[in-house]
Amino acid sequence: MKGIFVTGTDTGIGKTVISAALMHAIRQREKICYWKPIQTGLEEDNDTETVRTLAKCTDEEIYDEGIRLEKPLSPHLSARLAGVEIRIEGVLSFIQNRGEDKFWIVEGAGGVLVPLNESELMIDFVAALKLPVLVAARSALGTINHTLLTIKALRNHNLEILGVIMNGKPNLENKKAIEHFGGVRVLAEMPEFEKLDSEILKDWSRQVDLWLS
Repeated sequence: MKGIFVTGTDTGIGKTVISAALMHAIRQREKICYWKPIQTGLEEDNDTETVRTLAKCTDEEIYDEGIRLEKPLSPHLSARLAGVEIRIEGVLSFIQNRGEDKFWIVEGAGGVLVPLNESELMIDFVAALKLPVLVAARSALGTINHTLLTIKALRNHNLEILGVIMNGKPNLENKKAIEHFGGVRVLAEMPEFEKLDSEILKDWSRQVDLWLS
C-alpha cells in the first residue's frame, strides 16, 4: 500500500479539509483514493462525504468501508456504546487485496494517541499501515506543545513524518518553533477560509503540490 496517513494534534484540527486538498494535488499524477477507516460522529458529520464534495471525487476515488459509529466520541467509547469492538486486524481486513495500484489518502480519527480499544491506540494502526504521516496542527497558542508531542510519539514508533500543515491565522513564531524543536518542515499553512468550496481548495492545494512534486 502506498499513500499518506493524515493525522492531527487534536480533533477538529482540519484533517478532512487537508485530505481533500491532497486529493486535488495528487490527482494530477496518481490514481488516488480516500479512506477514513474509523469514523465517529456520523450523527453530526460525515468526513467521507465532505472529502467527496470538496475534492470532487468520483466513486472510484472514495472507499467508504470501515468502522462507522454514530456518537462523536473517542473511537473506543463510541464503539463501546454501539456494542462493538474495534480491532486493528479487523480494520485492516477492509482493504485486504484492494487498491495496490492506487495512492491512498488515509485520514485518522482524532490524534495518534486516541484509544481504539482497551489495548490498542490509533498510532498502532498507523504503524500497521506503514504509511508516512502528515500532521495537521493549529497555528494558534498551544500548538507548539501539541505538535511536538505528536511528533515525538510518531518517532517513538519509528514512523516517517512527511511534515506539518498548520491550519489558521499564520503565526511565524509558532511555525519556527515547530520546525526547530520538532526537526520537521511546516509544508504549508492553510488559512481561515471565509468561504470554502472545491475550486477554492483546489487553488490552495497548489501550495501543497510544491513539496509533493
